[in-house]
Formats: sequence, structure tokens, C-alpha cells
Amino acid sequence: MKLQPMQKKNSGNFLKAVKLHPVEHKRPVHFFRNVAVLCVFAVLGLGVFLLLRDGGAPVLSLSPQTGAASYATEFSLGIKSARSSLKDCVITAAQDGKRVEVLRKNFPDSPLSHTEVFRLPRSAGFKEGPLELTISVRNNALLTFLGRGKSSFVQNLTLDFSPPSLSVNPGIHNVNQGGGGVVSFTASKPLERAGVMVGERFFPAFQQPSGKYICYFAMPYDMAPETFKPKVFASDKAGNQATQSISVLAIPKIFKSDKLNIPDEFLNDKMGQYTALYPNEKTALDIYKRVNTELRKQNEAELLKIGQDTSPTPLWSGPFLRLPASAGRANFGDQRDYFYRGEKIDHQTHMGVDLASIANAEVPAANSGRIVLAEFFGIYGKCVIIDHGLGLQSLYSHLNEISVAKGAEVKKGQIIARTGATGLAGGDHLHFGMIISGIQVSPVEWWDEHWIKDNVQQHLGK
Repeated sequence: MKLQPMQKKNSGNFLKAVKLHPVEHKRPVHFFRNVAVLCVFAVLGLGVFLLLRDGGAPVLSLSPQTGAASYATEFSLGIKSARSSLKDCVITAAQDGKRVEVLRKNFPDSPLSHTEVFRLPRSAGFKEGPLELTISVRNNALLTFLGRGKSSFVQNLTLDFSPPSLSVNPGIHNVNQGGGGVVSFTASKPLERAGVMVGERFFPAFQQPSGKYICYFAMPYDMAPETFKPKVFASDKAGNQATQSISVLAIPKIFKSDKLNIPDEFLNDKMGQYTALYPNEKTALDIYKRVNTELRKQNEAELLKIGQDTSPTPLWSGPFLRLPASAGRANFGDQRDYFYRGEKIDHQTHMGVDLASIANAEVPAANSGRIVLAEFFGIYGKCVIIDHGLGLQSLYSHLNEISVAKGAEVKKGQIIARTGATGLAGGDHLHFGMIISGIQVSPVEWWDEHWIKDNVQQHLGK
């Protein structure tokens, strides 16, 4: 068999027949749309992150908000930033086209909060009348360009540089050491704060519907009569102040001294009331020492706070009632030395009058008023305090039962409790006290109709 040679295919014709095209990698349209959406979400996410990180603009608060000011006005600017630290603060004041920079402060220590106290500069030469106070604060927020890290506000004020003029009713001001007094006065303009200063103590005055101010004040038992120089004090809404001395006759008193022996029977019987307050003390004597000193001081501080819970008008009338058919057992101002097994362990002052009657005797409200305390109260045991208005309050302690609740209004003579021996009482009796704006005074005066008529009623207008 003769083999035929294989014929070659025409490769050129084949290439001509098959036309080759380069491969094109085209991306679909939806791909670019997805990328754009992702970019938008990324930007939004970054924005949300920055918003959360920055925490917004600083929060500002300015006091006082009386609408009036003077060079004596002490402004307090509170600044709080949630997350971004504070950067700077600028305060300016403008009046009749004149702008003065009051304060410019940077915060290199980068706090999150700050309180700035400032006054208007006297050198600015402002005059009485309208003034515009502008406050701007920035923090270190990254979105400051969007206004996220800046807070500003404008406070419109009226400048007033004239202090109030006072007219004090001369009246009768004979004040016993450890006793009370009353003063009335009028002012030439509305007052923001008014009262009587006795040393470092302030007794608030209360404006009556007639426009006059009435203030009960006291000469504390431990103040030397020669240093008793009470002054009426008044401050208007712009911070301008005025004072006027009160002409008084300060009458010294001699307080009795007592020695009290503290037997083990008393300690074992009484200190169970206070073990929860001093769980680390091992003996009843140690508990007693802390109760008679620390708890006593704590109760005195609480009386100052309770004294602020008072009616702006008088709620009482006539002399205060004394516990019926009772005998006095201890007086106001008695100086007591405490002894245990012959050793002196403490010294305190008795700040009320102890009245003894029959056991579990009914206790009437000494005068009309509103109950501001009705509970166990430290050294006083079960205790009731009645507010009679203008800071005047009466105290009833060592009670066995209390039949009134805080907030109730009571009438003079209404039964509010029964006597007992709770607290630091050695036996059944009533410890009765009178209080002026938290300062305890002698109750004897308030039982005296003539003293009330001569010293109080002329100022109350009764």
C-alpha cells in the first residue's frame, strides 16, 4: 500500500477565517453605585463617631439670674462639656456701642468642667442702665467648624449702682443673753436678701404683705453682751448692700452650773438606742461619749437646716403654752459637767427647759403652726418641732408617743404627743425648747405675755 503524504492545512486562511478580538474587562454600573453608597456610609459613620466622640457643645449656666447687676455682683459661670475638653472662654460686656472684654481664659489642663467666678471691672466706667453680657466657650471638639464645639449666649442686664435705703423701726430692743429680739424695717427698693447679722450669724428677714420686713434674731447664750452688736443687713437684686445698726440694751445672764453623774444603769438602759450609729464602739460609755458630743453637734447643725423650713408670715398669736401642771427641773443655759465614776468625761450646755408632770402626760402645741419634724431625733429621742413662721419654732423632745405627722397644721393647745424618756432623758419629762432660725433661745420669754407685747407685737403690728 502506498501511503499518501498528509496535506498541510492553510493556516493563513484559518486565521483569516477566525477574527481574534482583545478581551475587554468592563465593570458593571452597579459596582460603582455600591462603592458610592459605601463611601456615603463611611462618611456618615465617621460623622456619627465624631459626634459621639465630641459629645456636643459645652453647656453653660450663669447665676445669679436677677436681671440686675452692679460692680459688686459676683457672677458664677458653670461650664460642662460631655467628652471634649474645654479650650477657652471669652466674656464681653457692651453698653451704648462700647464693648469691654471682661474675661479671656484658656484651659491648658483640658478639664471637662469648670466654674468661673467674675465681676464687672470698675475700670470699664459703665453707667446705670441696660448692659449686654456675651459669653462664648469652646471645647476641643473635632467638629468645631460645624459649630459643635462652641456655645454662646447673651445675658441682658440692668446696671444699678445705688444701695438700698433702710428705715428701721426704733421700737424696744432689750435683748437677754440667750434670748430673742425682733426688728422691723422698710427698704427703698426690692431686696434680694435681708436680715440681721449677729457676729457671723445671719437671721433672715421676711417681707410682709404691707411691704415691711420683720426679723427675729437672737443673742446666743455664749456671746458676751458687750460684743452683741446686731445690724440690719440688706442686699438688692444688683448686689448693692446696706447695713444699719440696731440700738439694743444687751442684758447679761448668769447660767447655773450642774454636775451630773452618769451611772452604768443609765448607760446600759439608754445606749441601745444608738449602737447602730457607732457599731465599732465596744462599751456603752464609749457610745455615750460620742452621742453626747458628736451626735449633739450633728443635731445642732440639723436644727439650722430645719429652721429654714418656715412660713414667711406669722402663724402664732399670744403667749406660748407651758406643759400643764408641770414643774421645772432644768433651765435653759445650765452648764453641765458630766462625771463617770468620779472622773469628768464631758461638758455641755442644756438648751431648753425640762418640765416634769405625770408619766405619759399629754403634750399640747405651745402655739399654732405647722409640723416640720416628727420622728426620732438624735439626743432628743422622739421629737416634734413646730414652725410658727418667720424662723420661730418650738421643740418637744424625749416623747413616748407622737400623734402628729410632718406637714400637719396644728392649733394652739392641740395634743401632739405624750411625755416619755426617749433619747438621753434620765426619766419621764418634756424637754421644751424655742428656736430662732436654728439658734436655740430661752423659752421663758415666749411664755411671758408682757414680754411678747413689749418686744414682739409692736413689730408684727398686732
